[in-house]
Parts: sequence; structure tokens; C-alpha cells
Amino acid sequence: MAELELRNISKKFGDVYALRDLNLAVADKSFVVLVGPSGCGKSTALMLIAGLEEVTAGEILIDGRVVNHLEPKDRDIAMVFQNYALYPHMDVFKNMGFGLKMRGFSKAEIRERVEEAARILEIDSLLDRKPRELSGGQRQRVAMGRAIVRQPKVFLFDEPLSNLDAKLRLAMRAEISKLHDRLRTTVIYVTHDQVEAMTLAERIVIMKDGRIMDEGRPLEVYQNPRNMFVAGFIGSPAMNFFSGVLERDRDELVFRNEELYLTLPEEAKKRCENAAGKKVMLGIRPHHMQDAALSPDLPGWIRLKAKVEIVEPMGNEVVLLLSIGGIQFRAVVDPHTEARVHHEMEIRLDLTKIHLFDEKTEEAIRQG
Repeated sequence: MAELELRNISKKFGDVYALRDLNLAVADKSFVVLVGPSGCGKSTALMLIAGLEEVTAGEILIDGRVVNHLEPKDRDIAMVFQNYALYPHMDVFKNMGFGLKMRGFSKAEIRERVEEAARILEIDSLLDRKPRELSGGQRQRVAMGRAIVRQPKVFLFDEPLSNLDAKLRLAMRAEISKLHDRLRTTVIYVTHDQVEAMTLAERIVIMKDGRIMDEGRPLEVYQNPRNMFVAGFIGSPAMNFFSGVLERDRDELVFRNEELYLTLPEEAKKRCENAAGKKVMLGIRPHHMQDAALSPDLPGWIRLKAKVEIVEPMGNEVVLLLSIGGIQFRAVVDPHTEARVHHEMEIRLDLTKIHLFDEKTEEAIRQG
């Protein structure tokens, strides 16, 4: 098991920075997920940790030891790639044991490790099959097994489920969670899928343009995003944003634009008192809205009339695209809604759940 730390890591390709001054500490036995859009630098970070790319600046430490100068084979790290990269002419047993054979392990130890990993992954009945005889999920398990037999200090996963269909991804997410719970090895997992990141991570790291935008426990990041990028990236459907100003109205604090005039509840008022007079972006998640015809009046909730632009039934919920004047936003409502395209409806907003961001810096406005 191992602690891992990145100190002021930068990586340039030519004149372009893929990573810039990245600092990250990964605790022993933890499961950390790096997530962000394509090109944000998350896979590059993984390649640097594995030693498959050279660091431009900064240090990589494993258990307090700088490993920048070490070859990949000497870092005691195992990596599972997006592409399974199995040897087509070898059966499952030989694919899983090949790395150990190259390191000089005895046949007995190779067999013991491979059979144990196969039992953990429930592929022990497939050891004599060739990759072409396996499903996508089975091939991914073999790739994971090849990493497990190494018994490394750190597991690196680079979007290992992106080639699988939705149902299989869901099943494999559960398998990876169970695997970590059983092995308790340090895991760094890269994905562009924020749902995958939220469900797998003990700690989530959101990246953009080679920098860390926010990090923490998934629910903490979801409930208290540091900036607009994180607020819009985490959560599906994405958070709605409304541009306007915060103004004082006697003892109240209100958010106002051409279409909206919202009196902030006491909790939000205290949090944003110092932003009065500023241009802000008000954020509210689609799940914090309801069809007024199907929900009761609750403290902190307000009613608004909106025009229905699109109705998207999802089975257990309905996603609505709504408009108020020139403003469009999404709401996730009860599947029994009678919302109809081109008709008006009343929607409730939970103003106790709003987020406010400085319009210029896009940073969250917080108390103090």
C-alpha cells in the first residue's frame, strides 16, 4: 500500500502546457477519481505517475520517496488502460501471468497469483480461453486481473469502462468498488464521466485546462462547488445559471434581472450579504425544482410561471426545458406531470438550495 503525492507538477508538449503546477496528495488505500472534460490533463497526470511520460517540472513521491528518475517497472505501479491490450494468441491464464513471467517469478507463484486474482474477479472458469472468445466485460476483468497479480502499491485506471455499453459499465463500476474494498490498495481512477466519478470516488478531483478546479468528497463538491465550472460539470442535468445583480430592498436581499425578482431566504442572505450590489450568477440544480401542481408549498420555495419548450420523459422522472422571457432552464419533475409543450405551467424553486457566483471571477460567493 502507498501514499502518493504530486508536488508542483507541470508537463509541456512543445509550447503547450498539459498540466500546470499540479498539487495532489493521495492517502494510502484511498480511491481518488480524476474527472474532467477531454483535454483537461487527467490522463497525462496518470501517465506521469506511471512513468510513461517524463515530468517537465515538479516531483512525484510514493511513500515519501521521489520517483521521477525511476523506470515504470521500478515504481511498483500497475495500470489498466481504456483498451484492454491483451495478447490475442495467449489464453487468459498466460495473459494474466505474462508480466510475472517477465519478472522471473516461479511457475508455482505465477499459478497461485493468477488463480487467486481470477477467483476475485470471478473469471476462474475462463483461464483457458483466448481473448476473442470473451465478452467486453470479461476482457476488462482479464486486464484488471493482469494488474492485480502484480500486487502493486498503486493501481492506475485510465477510463477502463468507456468501451463498454451502459448496462455493463454499471455492473463493472460495482465490481471495481468491491475490488477496492477487498484489496484496499491505493487507486487513482481517470474518467470523463461525472456520474462514474461520483459513484466510485472516496475523493473526487475535478480538472480543467491542466489545473485542479476543486476536490473533496463527492457530495461535498456537489453541494458546495468552488466555482461555476465545477457547479456546471458535476450533476446531471447540469446546473442552471441566471445572470443578474444582488440588491438590497429594505431588510431583504434580492436577486434581479429583466425576468426575475427573487427574495433570498435568510440562510442565503447571510451567506451573500457582502455581495450586495455586485453582478452575480445564480445557480440552481434542475432537481431543486418541482411541478407546482404536484408539490406542496414549503418554506423557502417560490412559484414561477414558465413556458414549456421540451418534455423529456425519463421513466422515473421528466426533464423539462422551460423558458421565462428570453431565459431558458431545465427542471426535473415528477413523472406524473401534465406539462405540455408550448403551454404555460407553474414551477416551484427551492431558494434554500441556490448557489451564487461572482459574475467576473466565477468563484462561489461564500460567507466572509
